Amino acid sequence: MAHRSLYPRPVLVEIAVVGSLNLDTTVRVAHLPSPGETVLGTGHFSDAGGKGANQAVAAARLGRRVAMVGLVGDDDAGVTLLRSLADAGVDTSAVGVVEDIGSGIAVITVADSAENSIVVDPGANRVLDGDRVRAAGGLLGSAAVTLVQLEVPIDAVVAAAACAGGLLVLNPAPATTLADDLLRRTDVLVPNATELGTLLGDAAPVGAEEAGRMATAVHGPAAVVVTLGADGAVVVEGGRVIHVAAPVVRAVDPTAAGDAFCGGLADALVRGLGLVDSVRWAVRCGAVAATRWGAQASLPTRRDVEALEAV
Repeated sequence: MAHRSLYPRPVLVEIAVVGSLNLDTTVRVAHLPSPGETVLGTGHFSDAGGKGANQAVAAARLGRRVAMVGLVGDDDAGVTLLRSLADAGVDTSAVGVVEDIGSGIAVITVADSAENSIVVDPGANRVLDGDRVRAAGGLLGSAAVTLVQLEVPIDAVVAAAACAGGLLVLNPAPATTLADDLLRRTDVLVPNATELGTLLGDAAPVGAEEAGRMATAVHGPAAVVVTLGADGAVVVEGGRVIHVAAPVVRAVDPTAAGDAFCGGLADALVRGLGLVDSVRWAVRCGAVAATRWGAQASLPTRRDVEALEAV
């Protein structure tokens, strides 16, 4: 397997995102299938996605200068994914192209209830390693915020944490346990309820109060923000536990709502807002995304979010 990528001199960016790029296929269904059940869809479409790329586009649409570090395959999907980032204004100079392996893909099923299930084949994302991340170390060192997730190998995540010159925001998705050293390097950990339970080897919390209690048991990060969908988020920082409510919206597809939240959080932190105020902005970003279909297609602009605030 060959790899080609030349990292030019880093440009000044506000937010660097290290993570996955996937081409998504979304199928709408009346209900999510049970094991062994076949469910007929009511429509489908493709969209650029991947948690890393989604978060990069989310922050860029809010007006931030963003760069992406990741890998795509030498295929049509890779061309589509790179074009989607570029169209959003994301710097792609540190996105490499891998030969002889396909780009990452995701198959997403969304029910009428707005619940979803997702299967991801990482493809090129699977070979993003620490060396490739360190090759973009100058870019990561110059960014005010570095955003990382877990759809790429943990070696790449650890390298990103070591190279980050500003705040490190870690979204531990998909859910898994994490080494203490990585948690100690993290400034803001952003799990959802399921991921919080996995981190602690426990069941997912039910409700904001239980989420707050469990989040205080996560040792290492300077702060923990637990996303709770329609219930908003819980912020644990400096011994304080604060619940931030979300606006009431009619959700249709939650696929990229968490990524919109992370992008919005990074945007607000770059603007110098405190963590609680940053989370207030982020929950609005996630709420707007949940009212729209698709991954990157659902991500809001600043005007979209401000309009929701005015309601």
